[in-house]
Amino acid sequence: MPEQVLKQVEIAAAISRARISDIHGITRHCNILAMNAGIEAARAGEAGRGFGIIAGEVRSLSAAIASVASEMDNELSDAFKTLRRIGEKMSEQIRGQRLIDLALNAIEIMDRNLYERTCDVRWWATDAAIVDAAALAEPAELAHAGARLGVILRAYTVYLDLWLCDTNGRVVAHGRPDRFAGVVGQDVSRETWFRDAMSSKSGDDFAAANVSLCGALNNAPVATYAAAVREGGATNGRIRGVLGIHFDWGAQADAVVKGVRLSPDELARTRVLLLDAAGRVIAATDRSCTLDETVVLDHQGRESGSYRDASGRIIAFHRTPGYETYRGLGWYGVLIQQP
Repeated sequence: MPEQVLKQVEIAAAISRARISDIHGITRHCNILAMNAGIEAARAGEAGRGFGIIAGEVRSLSAAIASVASEMDNELSDAFKTLRRIGEKMSEQIRGQRLIDLALNAIEIMDRNLYERTCDVRWWATDAAIVDAAALAEPAELAHAGARLGVILRAYTVYLDLWLCDTNGRVVAHGRPDRFAGVVGQDVSRETWFRDAMSSKSGDDFAAANVSLCGALNNAPVATYAAAVREGGATNGRIRGVLGIHFDWGAQADAVVKGVRLSPDELARTRVLLLDAAGRVIAATDRSCTLDETVVLDHQGRESGSYRDASGRIIAFHRTPGYETYRGLGWYGVLIQQP
């Protein structure tokens, strides 16, 4: 709509310039006729005196018309400039709001996705095979738990692997030994997701970690969620271990940012990003997740907004609103659009 308004402003301005140019052309023609009439009146002497007076009046009227046309040209030019500025501002505001909405949509889709991951880990931490393996730590129970985790992975393809850890932070079983060798025995005691799960107050709690590259999973980017495995699967049971689930971040986040609905023209000049709270690029439409790029947002403490940077790009952003019991980790959806 603002683009149509700007187009009509340009059309009206062009019409105004053309008509004022016509008026100036007519006044110039009148001046020439008046000048010629004055010359002829002078040649006629006394008989042409009255006609000379009329020729002078025509010149004066022509000059007055030319002056009015010039003033109108200046006034209309100023008015059209003002309309153009208003139209451009409206256009930028609407475009900025649309990009903000798209940024919100991207982060909301991811939030809902990750909320489901928090539900998964709390549910699977109460699975009988997992609870028994954590409590008994016997080879048969651990093997059964690993097989059970493998069954879950075949149904839930959004995960790279699921790890059962003892209370010391040692991985004792996982779901994909055929794909990821050497996972059993890994020490995760220093991982934030493990420590947070161990310090959780009840089975309703979960731990969420920022996206990181996991060496044991072929250095793939993962978003890890964890919950304590409690005795008897009870909400307030004694902690016997931790279940950590590694979300296949690269593939899933790539689908989210590339699913943002942009017009064909915008696709070529718009970058869609997900940033973590530190500004790390954790997903982007134009590259894979390597966690080696940082974008500094000029958000000025706002939850959402848009602005132009020094190069004229529009940058729109929206902070994670969270979803249900998942409050998010302070991430942002961001769109960077070239002019």
